[in-house]
Amino acid sequence: MANSGIEWIDITFNFCVRLLYDVGGLIGITYEEINVCLFVVIWPIASLVLFAEVIRLRLKINTLTKKNLAL
Repeated sequence: MANSGIEWIDITFNFCVRLLYDVGGLIGITYEEINVCLFVVIWPIASLVLFAEVIRLRLKINTLTKKNLAL
C-alpha cells in the first residue's frame, strides 16, 4: 500500500488503511464511504467543537483573571 520510503510512516498508514477496511466490513460500508465519513464529516465537526471549546475556555480565563484583579 504505502510507499513513502519512511518505514514508520508506511507501517502506520498500512495499519490505518487495514483498520478502515475492517471497520467498514463490520458495519457494512466500503473503505471509501468510511473515509468520507471520517475526513469530510466527523473531523471538521470535531475541529469546530474543539475550536469553540478553546474560545470558551479563553473567555472563562479572562473573566476569572479580571475578577481576581478586581479583588
